[in-house]
Amino acid sequence: MKIILAQQNYHIGNFERNTARIIEGIQAAKAQGADLVVFSELCVCGYPPRDFLEFEDFIAQSYAAINQIKQHATDIAVLVGAPARNPQPEGKDLFNAAWFLYEGEVKHIVHKTLLPTYDVFDEYRYFEPSFEWNVIPFKGKKLAVTICEDIWNLGENLLYRICPMDKLMEQQPDVMINLSASPFDYDHDEDRKEIIRANVLKYRLPMFYCNTVGSQTEIVFDGGSLIFDAQGNIVKELPYFEEAMGGLDLEPLLHNGAAVAETGTFSPLTSLEFEHNIDRIYDALVLGIRDYFGKMGFTKAILGSSGGIDSAVTLAIACDALGADNVRAVLMPSPYSTEHSVDDAVALSENLKNPYDIIRINTIYESFLQTLEPYFKGLPFNVAEENTQSRIRGNLLMGLSNKFGYILLNTSNKSELSTGYGTLYGDMAGGLSVLGDVYKMQVYALARYINRDKEIIPQNIIDKAPSAELRPGQKDSDSLPDYAVLDKLLYQYIERRQGPREIIAQGFDAALVSRTLKMVNANEYKRNQFCPIIRVSSKAFGVGRRVPIVGKYLI
Repeated sequence: MKIILAQQNYHIGNFERNTARIIEGIQAAKAQGADLVVFSELCVCGYPPRDFLEFEDFIAQSYAAINQIKQHATDIAVLVGAPARNPQPEGKDLFNAAWFLYEGEVKHIVHKTLLPTYDVFDEYRYFEPSFEWNVIPFKGKKLAVTICEDIWNLGENLLYRICPMDKLMEQQPDVMINLSASPFDYDHDEDRKEIIRANVLKYRLPMFYCNTVGSQTEIVFDGGSLIFDAQGNIVKELPYFEEAMGGLDLEPLLHNGAAVAETGTFSPLTSLEFEHNIDRIYDALVLGIRDYFGKMGFTKAILGSSGGIDSAVTLAIACDALGADNVRAVLMPSPYSTEHSVDDAVALSENLKNPYDIIRINTIYESFLQTLEPYFKGLPFNVAEENTQSRIRGNLLMGLSNKFGYILLNTSNKSELSTGYGTLYGDMAGGLSVLGDVYKMQVYALARYINRDKEIIPQNIIDKAPSAELRPGQKDSDSLPDYAVLDKLLYQYIERRQGPREIIAQGFDAALVSRTLKMVNANEYKRNQFCPIIRVSSKAFGVGRRVPIVGKYLI
């Protein structure tokens, strides 16, 4: 029996496109002589559909798509993911399901048992967990089909009371098949491989694991579908961040041999490593921009180019994702901008060959100050005057965006968003945040990666001290701790959810810890008004991190 994995990029709610892609995958699998082709979790409707699942029309379109797909599952079996109605009045109205199609019919429907509700997941909001477990007989073999989270309830931290594979093993299956929609983060690929290996070694069965690829607003899926033999060895791995198909004959994978792979020893990052998987972070950001624009029907981006590291890295990534001709950079020097920053920004755009404009805001800024002067009542220069410059830039960018149909890319990084070091309706404006889940020191690592073959980002941008240039001689270090220390402290609090005592015990200064955590929690109101952030870490701001705006904890 030959089993093919179809790793595809879907569009949530685009049933016509998704169905066409799945049918194309079926035909390609037939051409490769496959007996069974496996697609990913909820591929028919796209993952995560969220509250679209509450619309009966959405579910009806999904069922119609299944009826269309099954007509192509005649001499080949097909496993696709789609919601399934719950016929019982008790419980939720839907199951997250894997549909087994063969001979032009729906032969079996497998329901997902383990419904995650952590981080970006909220499946129990919509789905009923499975209450029965059965293998699928096919061509003399028994298939143990599971869906994504169903294979993750192993190890010491058991989140659920049931392990679906334990139930399925009572029927003596021959192979495990998992339909997945497992998001990317820069520490997850190793974790994913080890959990699959742990299943294989526990049950002594080969595993065919099909993961989706593509970006859905803020969530990036990296693909990397896998086939393990019964000894726990990876025998096939599909590419990352691109569509692909591949498979193997089942029979050679079934037999246990003497050489058994060792049990996984994956350990999640306990400290932020700035260069860790920086190439994959880069690929995820490129895919995140490309899919956001492509699936929304946008073609052109605009951003403010300051001559600083954040806008430089954002511009370089956007040019890779969309093509340099489609990314417009706007340089908006104020009275406090240095000429070398302007020169650096010009040099960057000339290296990238993207269009750019220089719009000096001195006159606009003076007009604002004159208008506000009677109302500022002679009070000293402070953040009000500083932020006015940032908001002028935001207005100019949005004016160009509205006039020419650009989407504004935000350039704020995670360190700034964490501490509130940004101006609402100014440099925090945007339709999509590229670096909002990337700490400042990781931004520098991305710059070095971008320059790995030749200098694209001028070295002066990388070397100079970061500054918002909103007052004379301003430096980020005037307001924030050194980024090399700050980022590691923030990582402990945000990604690892360590409290102040645990962080101080790691050697961080107690006063610095108290000050930093207070900044993080006090600025939730700013982040709540921020644009979608491309997720690359295990705990990104946005849908994956839900904390109160009005709260007293650590403030």
